[in-house]
Amino acid sequence: MILIISLNPSIDRWYNVKDFEKGQIFKTEDFKYTPGGKGINVAKVINEFNEQVMVTGFLGGRSGEYIEEKLDSISVNHRFVHINDETRGCIRILSDDGSQTEILEGGPSISTDEVIKFYELYRELIKDVDIVCASGSVPTGLPDEIYRDLIVMAKEQNKKFFLDTSGEALKLGIEALPFFIKPNKDELEYYLGCSVESDAEIIGAGKYLSEDGIEIVIISLGRDGSIVFHDGYMYRIRVPKVDTVNSVGAGDSMTGGFIASLLRDYEFEFALRVAAACGTANVMESEPGKVDMNNMKKIMNDIVITKSKF
Repeated sequence: MILIISLNPSIDRWYNVKDFEKGQIFKTEDFKYTPGGKGINVAKVINEFNEQVMVTGFLGGRSGEYIEEKLDSISVNHRFVHINDETRGCIRILSDDGSQTEILEGGPSISTDEVIKFYELYRELIKDVDIVCASGSVPTGLPDEIYRDLIVMAKEQNKKFFLDTSGEALKLGIEALPFFIKPNKDELEYYLGCSVESDAEIIGAGKYLSEDGIEIVIISLGRDGSIVFHDGYMYRIRVPKVDTVNSVGAGDSMTGGFIASLLRDYEFEFALRVAAACGTANVMESEPGKVDMNNMKKIMNDIVITKSKF
């Protein structure tokens, strides 16, 4: 069983609008509502592999009820702390020229009592899981060090902790040395406090994090693939070019595919191939966390991985 922490989930509203531009009125019949947030995207991908997953975090109001209903409909287990504030919404407008406009609500405010309830629930849930994965932003009312605290608690129970967040939450979380991190270039630069432009600088940063005690470091490079550091080796992953429908959720899909692969005890390089194929397959879908498994298997054949000692 995998425990997914989604502290700031959302209802994602997707609109496909031809020739979209600001200041105009548009009508569309092509739209979709889905439960969103990075953690929920990860959970949906793991669920596609038919692996057991439990999602926790905070939900409130009618939006929260909708998310629970949708998770029930796809058989994803969940135990959320119910809050007084309304769960946030996110609007994404996709235009036929490939551009995307996003309006992201900041999220609800979490009270002290609600935070205490979450810590109590977390202590209960981690007893029965093998892996904990925390993905996404931290809503108002929660301390930036919350992921650091959750990592420490999980490690006390000998659980592997996957962390995918940004800003201060990532910086403080890294202090507790999670099992896995997956920063992109911007997140890496924030953590380091300086720019990293060349491959050599990116590789140097990855080696630094790996040698500091983080078991698996994946640096996401978007369309250029990723660089992975593990057990003294560096893996350069290059992905094929595909027709991109929506890039949101690609990193979450990669994380979900990688976790599912580890649960199945796949050889490490094969797990990376599965993960990269999941991320690439997801950009071909309009919905984050959606992976066509047949498409993913075809993409796997076109993933190129080079391995070297560092």
